[in-house]
Amino acid sequence: MQTADDVLIRESIREPERFAPLFDRHADAVHRYLARRIGESADDLLAETFLVAFRRRAAYQPTQLDVRPWLFGIATNVLRRHVRQEGRRYRALARAGWSEPGAYADDPPDDRLDAQALRAELAAALAALKPADRDVLLLLAWAQLSYAEIAATLDIPIGTVRSRLNRARRLTRAALTSLEEDR
Repeated sequence: MQTADDVLIRESIREPERFAPLFDRHADAVHRYLARRIGESADDLLAETFLVAFRRRAAYQPTQLDVRPWLFGIATNVLRRHVRQEGRRYRALARAGWSEPGAYADDPPDDRLDAQALRAELAAALAALKPADRDVLLLLAWAQLSYAEIAATLDIPIGTVRSRLNRARRLTRAALTSLEEDR
């Protein structure tokens, strides 16, 4: 039987090597989220995320949710330090036509085709969002977290998650719709 995440965190305070299974269990999901958000810097940000988690493991407060929201919260905070770079990246991708073959190989083929057709427009729409709204939207879409997990990740009320997600969807939809009408 697999040891629970919160038990591993507690045990890792006395035995640091007990933290390794947490990395093994959650690094792929966190890396996918980071890679979709920041691209090539994902490896560095993943390392930084788990370093922060390791250093703060004594302060971890287990909730009814697993450790994933805590890790995604740390990853999101690490990303926030890179928000200016991310915004610049999306604006550059929008200008250049956003071409990253293979970056989303895990997505279903129909989703990849739809995304490829809208890459530049989607990049511009994401760049135009407020960072807090973009965080909620991408945690839902790319990390596939629930509303409750997003609330725990960002340490905000679930109602705030809903309102930010509603605003992000509305603005993104409007940006993509207006571009479609212009064609």
